[in-house]
Amino acid sequence: MWIRKPSFYDDFHCIAAQCPDSCCKEWDVAVDGEKAALYRSLPGELGDRLRLFLQEDEGETYLTLENGRCPMWRSDGLCRIQAELGEQALCKTCREFPRLTHDYGGFVEFGLELSCPEAARILLSRESWNWVCDGEKPASDDREEETMALLLQTREEAMGLTEAENPIASLLYYGLYVQELLDGGAETGFDPESIPDFPGNGDVEVFLDVFRRLEILTPAWENRLKHPCPRRLQKEDRAMLRYFISRYWLQAISDFDLIARVKFLLSCVLLVCVLGGDALETAQLMSKEIENDAQNVDALLDGAYTLPGLTDANLLALSEMVKNGS
Repeated sequence: MWIRKPSFYDDFHCIAAQCPDSCCKEWDVAVDGEKAALYRSLPGELGDRLRLFLQEDEGETYLTLENGRCPMWRSDGLCRIQAELGEQALCKTCREFPRLTHDYGGFVEFGLELSCPEAARILLSRESWNWVCDGEKPASDDREEETMALLLQTREEAMGLTEAENPIASLLYYGLYVQELLDGGAETGFDPESIPDFPGNGDVEVFLDVFRRLEILTPAWENRLKHPCPRRLQKEDRAMLRYFISRYWLQAISDFDLIARVKFLLSCVLLVCVLGGDALETAQLMSKEIENDAQNVDALLDGAYTLPGLTDANLLALSEMVKNGS
């Protein structure tokens, strides 16, 4: 098995009570079957409290919230389950977050989620993205393996485009080119210098309406969407592009639809620029509201070709706006 992870992957350590946000509030926690059985069998007051908040929904078990926070979250910011029973007693969600695992069959990639403040700090402070690999690299013998080889190669090239003068425009055009290759087109080469001009002003309100109509988790996010303060593209946004490319580019192997994912990732970075404020704080909140809500991700992927705010022309015009800071 080929295992790949970012060179900084092992730098992450939970900062617990020092965290400016918390993965223990605002989210119902999905509990795997093994730990759900353990929690229901526990004696005493801890077991009683867990049973009170464990709920079933469509065959899945969740630990629901109390006053907007996990009932196991202590006043000192630590988890009662871990404090009393040890880390091994945590459910899979709590044990792994914010670590990501993508299993692509021939290999596995690890990563970190932007929705965790400490992971966001690590991700957005990186000026480059290097992979550490272990195990044997898979061969490219059949159609799917050849496609994955193409996606791996083009993902590295996309990473380089994050340093272009207008990285969002460059990545959109490059995504269109790679989509043609996935569809069986001839490899003609991509010249970032040949990108045409895209006159016109981006429609910020139509763009923001896309996100205002999604499911909203926190009042803070709802308020941010109502009061945008656009700013210029900065180095943290380029790092964020690398994060999104690393996480979503290869997922096109499932349906050969790269463009929807490219427009999704570019829209998320544009959104952080349009909302303004501190880049790290805004990016982390955006990820919490969008990336960690499967319905929101699906809505953006489905709307990549149909929503007025996500047209190629509007995204290109907005990219010029944030590039120039106008």
